[in-house]
Amino acid sequence: MALWLFKEEPTHYSFADLQRDGRTLWDGISNNQALKYLRQVAPGDRAFFYHTGGEKAVVGEMRVVSPPRLGGKDDPKAVAVEVEAVRSLPRPVMLAEIKAQEGLAGWELVRLPRLSVMPVTEAQWKRVHEMSRSRG
Repeated sequence: MALWLFKEEPTHYSFADLQRDGRTLWDGISNNQALKYLRQVAPGDRAFFYHTGGEKAVVGEMRVVSPPRLGGKDDPKAVAVEVEAVRSLPRPVMLAEIKAQEGLAGWELVRLPRLSVMPVTEAQWKRVHEMSRSRG
């Protein structure tokens, strides 16, 4: 099982929307590096749901439930996967908090802020969960 972080603008589709819907097709990715990562995603993988825009926080956890689907009617390079909500984090973990953690400084979330799909190491995954259970 691999670990990932997927970003979305909450005014477009929020984690609350995913919880309401149960599942959704994660598509609309155009960045080549993000598409490369999305092609590596597999059913059973876990992903953080990250709200972009004014919020900039990891807010929930999802599970990938389908293999990547290649091709789209508008873009043959397009890739999409189906995801389902697992749980909200006890509290959102803000990007500013993540940047302040020495052990998270090398994460692509900090180094490449415009990347919408990225891998997460086991250590990063555990640290974000720990942070979500603290007062901040």
